[in-house]
Amino acid sequence: MSVKLPNKLYYSIGEVAAAFNVSTSKLRYWETEFKEIRPKKKQNGIRKYTPNNIKALEQILYLREEKKLTINGTKMALSADSSDILKKELLEKLKSLRKDLIEFRDSL
Repeated sequence: MSVKLPNKLYYSIGEVAAAFNVSTSKLRYWETEFKEIRPKKKQNGIRKYTPNNIKALEQILYLREEKKLTINGTKMALSADSSDILKKELLEKLKSLRKDLIEFRDSL
């Protein structure tokens, strides 16, 4: 699941809620439930979401809406998947590097 947001350092809660098509209250609730979502807060309490928060929200929304997991199930999946996700990202990078090396070899 990929969300269309402009390339910025910080996003407001309204921008994030609109991008994910969820309410701002749901985002605030998820902040209390999932440690992966901890937006920075200004002194006046305004939340500023980072791109890392957006990635975590994409995962949570996928697990909650697509996989139909409960809050506890989502928490368990996130803790189990954190190492798996890193492995998958590394594997994709290696595959891309291998493809580039093969193309380079063939061009010689």
